[in-house]
Amino acid sequence: MLIAYSAWPEIDARLKTTKTVVVPIGSNEQHGPTGLLGTDWMCPEIIAHAAEKADDSLIVAPTFNIGMAQHHLAFAGTISLRPSTFMAAITDWVSSLSRHGFERIYFLNGHGGNVATIEATFSELYAEWSFVEEEPPYVLKLRNWWDLPGVNGLCNAIFPTGHGMHATPSEIAVTQAAYPDRIKTAEYSPRIAPSGPIRDALDYRARFPDGRIGSDPAQASPEKGQRIIDAAVPALLKDVAAFADETLPGR
Repeated sequence: MLIAYSAWPEIDARLKTTKTVVVPIGSNEQHGPTGLLGTDWMCPEIIAHAAEKADDSLIVAPTFNIGMAQHHLAFAGTISLRPSTFMAAITDWVSSLSRHGFERIYFLNGHGGNVATIEATFSELYAEWSFVEEEPPYVLKLRNWWDLPGVNGLCNAIFPTGHGMHATPSEIAVTQAAYPDRIKTAEYSPRIAPSGPIRDALDYRARFPDGRIGSDPAQASPEKGQRIIDAAVPALLKDVAAFADETLPGR
C-alpha cells in the first residue's frame, strides 16, 4: 500500500493488521554530468515501490526527497536543508506517523550525507522519552538501500573498478532501469573521478569539478540496474519483516 495513493479509511483499516511503515528518504543533488538530481531519493523509492508491488502488505510512505546536501550547492539544481531543519522535518514525520498508530518506522535511505543527521534525530527523539522515564510509542530504523543484505556485494561484483563514492554506476544504473527515457551521456575526463574529503560547497566544486567522487558512471546500464533492484526487493521485504517482528525487551 502506498500512502500517497490511498484514502484515509484504507490506511485506518490497514493499521488494524500492521503497524510498520517504510519511508524512502534521500536528497535532491547533483550526480555528475549524467546522473539525475533526484537519484538519491529515486533509488530508495524505486526499490520500496517495487517491493510494495511484490507484496502489497508493505506500507510505503511518501518519499522524503530533500536532505542534507549543502556540499553540493555549487552545482545547479541542488536543494538542501540545514541539518537542524532536516532534523525538525524528520521529527514531524515520525510524530505524524506515530499519531496514526504506526509503531515501527523504517527509513530506507539513499544519501550517505543524510546518515549522521538521521541518526542524531533518532537520538533526540528517544531522549525525549528517556528523560521522562516513559517508553516511546515507536521504534525507528535506518537502512541505506545499498546496505540491504547482498546488495553491496552485488554492486561491487558488477562494478569491480570505478564504483567510487558519489555518482556511482550502481545508483545511476538503478535510475536508468526505472527511467530509461532519462538516460544521459557524457565524455568523462578522467574516466574514474578523483577521491578526497567532503567539506563545504566551494571546496567540493574545486576538488570534484564535474561532481563525481571516485566513480565511473559510464559503466551503468538499465540491465545492471534491474539486477540490483531485483536483489534489493526481497532483501528489503525480509529486513522490514524482521524489524516488524522484533521482540522488544520489557514490552
